[in-house]
Amino acid sequence: MGTQVAAIVPCHNEAMSVSAVVRGLQDAVPGITVYVYDNNSTDDTAEVAKQAGAIVRTERARGKGNVVRRAFADIEADIYVLIDGDDTYDAGRAGELIDLLRQGPYDHVTGVRRQLSETAYRPGHTIGNRVFNALVGMIFRTRVSDMLSGYRVFSRRFVKSFPALSRGFEIETELTVHALNLRVPQAEADVGFTDRADGSQSKLRTYHDGWRILWLILGLTRHERPLLYHGLIAFALVAASLALGLPVVAEFAATGTVPRLPTAILASSLMILALLLLTTGFILDGLRRTRRESTRLSYLALPCHAHSPTWRSAAGNNP
Repeated sequence: MGTQVAAIVPCHNEAMSVSAVVRGLQDAVPGITVYVYDNNSTDDTAEVAKQAGAIVRTERARGKGNVVRRAFADIEADIYVLIDGDDTYDAGRAGELIDLLRQGPYDHVTGVRRQLSETAYRPGHTIGNRVFNALVGMIFRTRVSDMLSGYRVFSRRFVKSFPALSRGFEIETELTVHALNLRVPQAEADVGFTDRADGSQSKLRTYHDGWRILWLILGLTRHERPLLYHGLIAFALVAASLALGLPVVAEFAATGTVPRLPTAILASSLMILALLLLTTGFILDGLRRTRRESTRLSYLALPCHAHSPTWRSAAGNNP
């Protein structure tokens, strides 16, 4: 029995491009099963996808994160390909990404976008992506090239251990952070990225979704690096406490009086609050370690694809 490869294509009003994506995946990976998830489209996306040979399913909860959550729960396969339905990614590279996943063996391969035209990225997206990459890389101490890429390949055990809590376009950030936290073997490969088809419109709202991604990064930092998160806030409070309190202490040492009592109380309160925050950080860090160990054990409970006796590529290559 050959390897089961499934492609997940989230779509909202992509009738103009979804057919090209489906056929591109089918040509690149013979035997692949393409699932197009229609996310409340008002055009003929579902019908066009069916005619192209895809299995069409519907997810009513709006947002790419909701689609990925549903697809990861419902679809059973050995390898999963996630790609947008707007035909901006080179679907023809799917076979190469799958081969890279197998050869590692890796659990996660990211298609790092390389523009094929100067207008592929919307204004501000290049800078925003670089800022987010640098921020996540700094927080999680790992180099990140394209955390917002929507073109990825996963092993089964990555997919089935992924909680998928995000609702919208911030799902890519959650996928990246999940891989970094589990420290799964992963790789990157350049893929072409070009303009959308004429007449189609991007669903990404630059500032709205940008703020949501930034908010998610902060939330994940608090959740996954609690000692760092609370420690930084505690450090700021300690600095403010010392700035306010040292002059009061110096004045008391010189005169034996505390004429600025409210300032002294404020400085003391800030220092107490900082110590409480630091203590909270240590407690949450211990809980995080326990939770991460549990997640790791759940991940390890799933078989590694490299040792599966049924491991054969859809094209019939040997492992």
